[in-house]
Formats: sequence, C-alpha cells, structure tokens
Amino acid sequence: MSSEKTGIKDYAPMLVMAGIILVVQITALLLATPMNANDMKAFENPESTANSIFYIGIILVFTFLLLMAIKRNMQWIIQLTILLAVGATMYYVFYALLSLVDISEMTNNVISALVAAVLTVLLYKFPEWYVINIIGLIIGAGASAIFGISLSILPVMVLLVLLAVYDAISVYKTKHMIDLAEGVMDLRLPILFVIPKHLRYSFIEDSFKKEEGEEREAFFMGLGDAIMPTILVVSANFFLVQKDATLQFLGFISYPALGAMIGTIAGFVILSILVMKGKPQAGLPFLNSGVILGYIIGVLASGPGTPFY
Repeated sequence: MSSEKTGIKDYAPMLVMAGIILVVQITALLLATPMNANDMKAFENPESTANSIFYIGIILVFTFLLLMAIKRNMQWIIQLTILLAVGATMYYVFYALLSLVDISEMTNNVISALVAAVLTVLLYKFPEWYVINIIGLIIGAGASAIFGISLSILPVMVLLVLLAVYDAISVYKTKHMIDLAEGVMDLRLPILFVIPKHLRYSFIEDSFKKEEGEEREAFFMGLGDAIMPTILVVSANFFLVQKDATLQFLGFISYPALGAMIGTIAGFVILSILVMKGKPQAGLPFLNSGVILGYIIGVLASGPGTPFY
C-alpha cells in the first residue's frame, strides 16, 4: 500500500479503503454459508496447521514465477494466469449465490460460467478503476469465504503471522514485493483496489511513472490486504458458532468475528497514518496484528468459557 505525501483531503480515500475492507468482510460472511453447503473448501482437514505452511509455499512459488516472468518480459503469462484465477473465483461466487435459488444444477453451472466469463472479458477489454474495484470485491469476498471455511482458527492465525513476517521482509528488506507491484500494475488486473483522488482519473491512461515531487492521482491497496484478515473473520464466525451458538450476534455474525472486524479497521487506521507520510508500507503486519488482537478481545468479551479455537 503506497501513496505520495498529500494533504488532509486525501484522508477521504483512506475512509473509502476502510469501507471496501468492511464490504469484503461482510460479503464474505454472507457467502460462507452457501459455499459451505456446496462443499467449496480448499482443504479436507481444516484443523491442520500444515495447510498454512502449504499455503505459504504456494505464495512463494507463485511470487517467484511472477518475478521471473516480469524479468523475462513475459507479462502475458501473468495476465493469463490471473485472469483464469479471477474467472474461476467468480464462477464459485455466482454458483454459491445461485444455489440459494430454486434452479437446476445445470442451469446454475451455465449461468455462473457465463457471467464469470463476461466479467473476465470486460476486465480484459476495459480495465478501468471501477471495473477493477467491483471485480476485486467479488473475488476478494469469494476467496476470503473459501479459505475462511477451509481453515480453523489456529491454522489461520499461523498463516496470518507468517504472512505478516513475509510481507514485512518483502517490502522493507528484499523489496521484491514493490518490484512485483510495479511490474504487474501495468497489466491493469484486479490484484488491487484503486481509489482515485478525482472522478476525471483514468486507470487505463495512468502511466504510473511520476516525476520526483509529482503527486499520484490515486491511492492503491493490494487485494491481499483485504483478503488475509477477512479469512480470520470468516473462520471465527464459521467454526466458533458451531461450538457455541450463543456467540451469534445480529443473526449472522459472532462476537469474536465482530471483534476481528473492528481490529482490522484499527490496524488499517494505524497503517493509513504511516502511508500519509509518503512511503510504501507493508500492510499485513498492521492488518493481521489488528485482526488477531480484535479476535482475542472479541472472544474475551463473549464471556468465560468461550473457546479461543
């Protein structure tokens, strides 16, 4: 997550980003039930912390391949891979939603695949900022819900801690995450959220190459900054309510999940203050710490005897 140093008016985009995170989290919570009903789980054993290690390994391998593709000027491989992943995730989201309607499985498959394909083509042909943001919300909520129902509390916490450490190293030490972001941004893919400073802004026409002292016309937030903390929000809601139904609040959210959401926003506020100083920041150390602490406070606030995991 990064920005150039600007005035107080640019706190408005930060509020929008916080709103985006909340929308992703609420949508993911709502998607969890139909996705679980359709057995859309990434792992067979949600209690195994080995799943977290496997997930980190996949991220490392994928990051290495992306960096190699950028270095060899083979961005088309990155674009094809991400577009296929985007299309597949949207298919799962629409299938889960349509499963709530009384239609046949074949009809559901056809409609879900068609809508996902149309949106993927739209993204490829017209990757304007609002198209990227809408599709980013869909896949962000979908991916969060899938992994949230696939990993129980302890594996998620292990995953978030490891990802926070990795994000800090990749941004502050090796800086390869900054190189990756700059290399992929030209492809105009939904791996980030784009918050323009004015409505005349065009993501398609933005060259991203600014002279020293020249302000950027938009703020950017990585899609992972919304997805990763949301996995714990969904997991807390999904697994703890199964153990203690009295934890449920407002009909669809548990107190620990609510605490995790509040913690995410608290971490984002601290992150935003640092971003306003104009330097790239690793988002996950702040967001993951916030969501974990918020979750713990939510469990404690739920009363004695509430299980932590």
